[in-house]
Amino acid sequence: MPKNYIPELSEVRMINRAPQRPVDFGSDRDYVFSCLRDVERAFEIEGFPGIAPERIPVRSLIRQLIVWWRTLEPNNEVQRDAYGRLPGVIRLIDTISGWLEERNERSSRS
Repeated sequence: MPKNYIPELSEVRMINRAPQRPVDFGSDRDYVFSCLRDVERAFEIEGFPGIAPERIPVRSLIRQLIVWWRTLEPNNEVQRDAYGRLPGVIRLIDTISGWLEERNERSSRS
């Protein structure tokens, strides 16, 4: 059973920085979506039932990954492996979100 948690300010900032739309993760696409798929399989949960991964808004995706990181408790090796990848994919998505934010700010100033 997942535990409840109160998000940290840094997590709220990551969520708020993320676009409210799907984005092309480019060469990181397979990594991002394989992490999502591995957590869903390992813990037998569905984060986005009926939605193709590439159609998930980035804000929703990072929010779900953070919630899983803070609330899931791995009980076996498969779960530990999937769970252990969450911090990396969360940081990657946050980095991409920050880059997109900067790019949008620069283009709006031009």
